[in-house]
Amino acid sequence: MWRSHFLLTVLSAGTVLVTAYSNGKVRVACADMVPQHGYDPSPPPPPYSITVDTSTFSPSDNVTVSLQVASSNIPFFKGFLIEARDAGNLDSPAVGFFVLTNPDDSQLLQCGLNQGSGVSHTRSSRKTHIQAVWVAPNNPPQRVQFLVTVVYKYKVYWVKIAGPVASLRGATAVPSTAVSGQTASPTALSTPFSSAGCGHSKSCLRDPVGCHPESDPHCLFLSFATDQERPGVMFELSGPAEGYLSFALSLDKWMGNDDVYLCVNDGGRVTISAAYVSGRTPPELITEEDLWGRAWRLADGVIQCHFQRNILVPQGERRFNLNQTYFLFLTHGISHQGVIHKHNRQPLISTNQKAITGYPEDLVGSRSHLLLKFHGVLMLTVWMWTVSTAIIIARHYKDCWPDTTLLGQKLWFQLHRTMAVLAVVLTAVAFTLPFIYRMGWSEHAGSHPYIGCTIMVLSILQLIVAFLRPAPESPRRMIFNWVHLVTGTTAQILAVGCAFLGVVQQTLPLPSPWSSAVLTGWLLWIVLAHLLLQNHSYRLQTRRNRNGDDKERLWFAQLERQQHREVSKVKKMVLVVFLMGNTGFLAAFINAIANV
Repeated sequence: MWRSHFLLTVLSAGTVLVTAYSNGKVRVACADMVPQHGYDPSPPPPPYSITVDTSTFSPSDNVTVSLQVASSNIPFFKGFLIEARDAGNLDSPAVGFFVLTNPDDSQLLQCGLNQGSGVSHTRSSRKTHIQAVWVAPNNPPQRVQFLVTVVYKYKVYWVKIAGPVASLRGATAVPSTAVSGQTASPTALSTPFSSAGCGHSKSCLRDPVGCHPESDPHCLFLSFATDQERPGVMFELSGPAEGYLSFALSLDKWMGNDDVYLCVNDGGRVTISAAYVSGRTPPELITEEDLWGRAWRLADGVIQCHFQRNILVPQGERRFNLNQTYFLFLTHGISHQGVIHKHNRQPLISTNQKAITGYPEDLVGSRSHLLLKFHGVLMLTVWMWTVSTAIIIARHYKDCWPDTTLLGQKLWFQLHRTMAVLAVVLTAVAFTLPFIYRMGWSEHAGSHPYIGCTIMVLSILQLIVAFLRPAPESPRRMIFNWVHLVTGTTAQILAVGCAFLGVVQQTLPLPSPWSSAVLTGWLLWIVLAHLLLQNHSYRLQTRRNRNGDDKERLWFAQLERQQHREVSKVKKMVLVVFLMGNTGFLAAFINAIANV
């Protein structure tokens, strides 16, 4: 019996520990603001925002603090803890005290020296919005930052969300935490942006290079310059108006964990907002407190927006300071009723990192990673030039150099073998580059990588079969010939199809439909060369068959020896023209890849 009572007592005590925090008496969590739930907090960005009604205060002033839901994915919260701390030392105790405006849903805690220096919930009901009034102390710090911990469910919560910073009136201005408090809607611009001053008074990133946003509706344009009058950076964005424009600050050339800014066409007006991208997820909108001077223009198929931002941001915010170097991402896409959709083109990425507050530059960028450019160049070099040349030599030029040898083998054979081995080696190198870039398998490249893997396997198989080539008099020679022909032909056909799929990949966005047209022209060029040489061989063989008697054959043999030099010269000229054409097609693609 005593065991049952003991077990009941233990379970009751455990229930009290678990459920006690539903009443908001969480003074034990005041210091680090971490709920004693026994689970790790959820990663940022949080689906909630905290705002204030003023960015400056004097001693004993009232500041209204609001906590509200900021995402439709998580429509409510159950628990919360709000504190105000010295922005220069966020580990210090809470300062000032709060006055309740929602006593049914909120209560006061002593989280610092003063009673009421923290606000928490009174029950675990679902809430979408909560307010409290913070009263500044008589001797406040120069800057105060509001922090909040929010609980969605027992296992799902966000700790110490960084809210806005309020500054003491008359205190020395500190750019890192100056908050404009400009929350008014963006105004309309009267004149379009200009590229004047790019590289001299402001930094610019443009696509195409050197385009002018004031005259070219297809010009994707970003400029920024330091504002000398008010510490901050002025940004300008311009581009096609079908949906939205966006740029991001990134520490690397990978999308994800970036500081993002959006200009969205929302039914004839433009919303300008900041966001944070975690991984490859859609951007999560965050507070606009540090953006001011927002303005926009929507005319002539062009969307343009302007805003300014503080150089530095308060400690703890998932934002980037502008006095550091970043890669710049610039892109645009479609939107529907203000909701953006994933861009269908690879973003333009600055070639080098740029200090946002550094000296003005006319920047250049690319829409494709260098590894993918090398992949495209190597694959096209192999299958447009090397393999096609090796095949045409083996099929049509065995008799052009009958007495010429190289390292003990006929010249045509050495050329064919060298090019074939080189093709396999270069294909293997090019094959590995996308995997290095992606750090794994690409889920968004369609059938292109699957066909590429098949080509790689066939190329290695072709090399093994060639290494095991039997002697000409061997009975297995016929089997080798067929296997060699079928394997090589299959690999070449698949490579052509893979090239057509590759030139439309988003990660290597070659101009369309130009790239497909050039590939079609190259394919017709290859077929034409083979047909021309095949027709030449057929006509020569027909002439031989028509001379049946020995006397005529002897005469024809003498005539053939005399004409051999002329025939050889013609075929060599065809080969030279063929190589020149192949080189021209390849050079066109290499130039296009270099300019992507």
